[in-house]
This record gives sequence, C-alpha cells and structure tokens, in this order.
Amino acid sequence: MAVVIALLVASRDARAQGPVETPPDSALPAADTTAGTDSTNPAAGAPDARARVLPPLDLRIAGAPEITLEEAVRRAVAVSPAVARDEGDVVAARAAERSAFGAFLPNLFFDSGATLASTQRINTVTNTTESGSSTSYAAGLSSSVDLFSGGRRTAQVRGARAERATIEASLVSDRFAVVLAAKQAFFDALRAVALEAVAGQRVTRAEEGLSAAANRLAVGSATLSDSLRAQFELTDARVALLQARSDLTTTTYALGRVVGMDGPASPVLPETLEPVPLPLAESEIVELAVAAAPSVREAEARLRSGQAGVDVARSQYFPTLRLGGGYNWLNQDFSVDGGNTSWRGVLELSYPLFDNFQREEDVARARAEVQGASAEVPDARRAARAEAERLLSTLRLTEQQIELARENVHVADEDLRVQSERYALGSTTSLDRITSQVSVAQAQADLVAAYYEYQVARAQLEALLGREL
Repeated sequence: MAVVIALLVASRDARAQGPVETPPDSALPAADTTAGTDSTNPAAGAPDARARVLPPLDLRIAGAPEITLEEAVRRAVAVSPAVARDEGDVVAARAAERSAFGAFLPNLFFDSGATLASTQRINTVTNTTESGSSTSYAAGLSSSVDLFSGGRRTAQVRGARAERATIEASLVSDRFAVVLAAKQAFFDALRAVALEAVAGQRVTRAEEGLSAAANRLAVGSATLSDSLRAQFELTDARVALLQARSDLTTTTYALGRVVGMDGPASPVLPETLEPVPLPLAESEIVELAVAAAPSVREAEARLRSGQAGVDVARSQYFPTLRLGGGYNWLNQDFSVDGGNTSWRGVLELSYPLFDNFQREEDVARARAEVQGASAEVPDARRAARAEAERLLSTLRLTEQQIELARENVHVADEDLRVQSERYALGSTTSLDRITSQVSVAQAQADLVAAYYEYQVARAQLEALLGREL
C-alpha cells in the first residue's frame, strides 16, 4: 500500500495550470527525492525504499468538485435513466400482479341517471294533439364473478408474479451495471491522474539526463550523440505528458457525466487500493453466480412467465361459469321515497365452440416462448459460471501482477540509480541511462494499471453476482 499512497498523495504544482495545458520546463513536476513514508499506515515507522520511486500527486482537478467512490456510485444510480425506467416498470408490474389477484374477487358497478322525454297525446274532447314531457330517475348496483375459468386466473397470477420477478432481476442487473460503470469511470480518472504524475516524473528525469549530457559534452567527456539522444528522450517524455493530460481531461469529464455533473469530477483516493480477500470461497462464489446471478434469475423468471402463458392459452378450451346479479330502482319523481325496485340473478355458462383457430394460435405462440426460455436458462447458468471463473482468475492474476509490478518498480529504480552513477563516472553511455529511465516510467505505469485492473475486475464480479463483496 505504501507504493500507491506514495503515488496518490502530496501535490503537483503543474495541476494548478489545468489538466490540458502544456507548462514550460520550469513548471513541470519535480522528482520526489524525499522519503516516501506511508502516512496512512501507523505501522509504517520507516520510509519504504520502493515508495520513493513513485511520484506524489494531488488528486484535486482545477475547477472540478471532489467525489468519493461511494458518492460516485450513489449519484450514478440516482441519475441513471435505465434504473429509473426499471423502477417504474417494477411499480407497474406490482400493480399488474395485484390486478391478477383481483380477478378472484367479484366486481361491483353502480350506475344512475335521469331521463327527460317528450310525450304527445290526442285530446278526444277537442280532437287536438297535446304535447308534454315525462321524467324518470333510476339507480342500480350490479356485480359478477367468475366461478370457473379453466385455470385462467391462477395462471395469470403466476404469470404476473413471474413478470414482476423478471423486472426486479432486470433492475438489479441494471443497477449493478450502473455501479460498475461508475466504478470504472472513477478508477479511469484515478489511473489518469497517476499516469500523468508518472509522465511528469519521466520528463523530470529526461531533463536531468539532458543536463548531465550537456555538462559532460562541455568538458569533453561525452559526444554530441549523447546530448542528442537525451534531447530525443525529453521530447518523447513531453509528448507522453501531453497525452496523459489529454486522457486526464477525458476521464474526469466522463466521470462527471456518469455521476450527473455538467463538468469534470475529481476522484478522491479511497482508503485502500490493495487487494482485499473475498468474503466467500471461490467455489461458493461460482455456485452463487450459477444459482442467483441476476441474469440467471431473469432467465428463470422468463421461463416461469412463459409456462404461465401456456396455461392461460389452454384455459380457452374450458367453459367459463359466471355468477352475476343486480338491484335497480326507478322513480318518476325526484325523490328517494317511493318508486319501483327490481332485482335479478344470473348464472351464465359460455364456451366458444369455434373461434377461427385463435386458441390454437395462442397455445402455439406460448409454447414457442417456453421453448426459447427453456434454452436460455441453462445457457445463462453456463455463462454465469464461465464469467465467474474468468473474473476470479483475473483477480488472482492481478494480485500477482501487483506484487510483480511493485518489485519491478524497485528494480527499475535501482537500475536507473546504478546507470546514472556509471554515466557520471564515464563508464557507460547515455543510451543505457535513457533505457533505464524509460524502464522506470514503464514499471510505474504497469503498477498503476495492475491496481486499476484489480479494482475493475472486483467490480465486474460484484455486477455478475448482483451483490457487494
């Protein structure tokens, strides 16, 4: 951890000029020649020799608000259109499930009205036609319930429940996909900050190499080729620094977009970037992925929904028995007193003898959906197992890469120190020294990449399982 803290703590003066500006030589970050004590680790009583070879940096981006990993995840989920859409679908699915249960209950309707009608009659005394009007007021209650529907209502309940489970699994999957995207954007920005510091230190070493070559050339102990090679390395280092600053701008704006900011976001260094042991054994993680991964749960729920759809389609082959009834009131005067009342009871049996093969089509379509869903379930389980094994292997690999990369940084730094001393004594060429400088920068970049790949692989495993680890 001391290596990463040394890479991601302290400050850089060049950052104040903005992540994409090209500063003059005097504004380039200077090499860290002080001890790299891990201030975050109380047990680190003495400086770590390997920590001194990595450049310190300030994670604060000019004009960009700071954001922690936890806040980035929370904000990304809150502003995600996919999550918002899935949450709305879950509410609608729950309403559909409640409606399916309601089919077992009798419906109840109330109706009322008032009627004004014209009337004409012949007066036999005067032998003339007389006009008039009549009014009536009515109200009624009616209710009906299916006593038997061939299992349609039960199948609809199972189908609605399965549909809700499908949408809920999709919500979990989309939420963790957003969490993964937020973590990737966060660690992309964090890596870009670190790589910019690595590029800045490479420029500093190249400047020191050019100065040493110029001094030796002035006293006649080096050739012009030494100075030209040093100048070439300095140019390459500055190009790499410009590219690193461009990447930094891109990743910080990408992080801002993911978390719902209109501008860039500055990542805050987490408490630790070191590999953390998984809370479950690898075999348990694989079995959990096969049994409960959101993709597997979604496929299983689609299969259940399809099977319920087959039962709904088959129910059309059975008759429907319905019980109904009502109570009505009619009065010629606008008064609740008096009037006429009536009631009715109805028992209906209906059965479609022929519906132009619509039932057969519905059953065929439902069976086709079940056939596809039946193939999806084992495929989803195999995919979850394969992905879990891949990610676990990646975690093991990146843990080893971190250790090897950390050792490579130490070795490359020691090699550069030896080559610098030999070059000062005139016992080696500038090409050897430049090669060692490039090796140090590459070793530092590899170490940063190893930490990033570990964190992203762990986030991918969490997205696969649909739970935090």
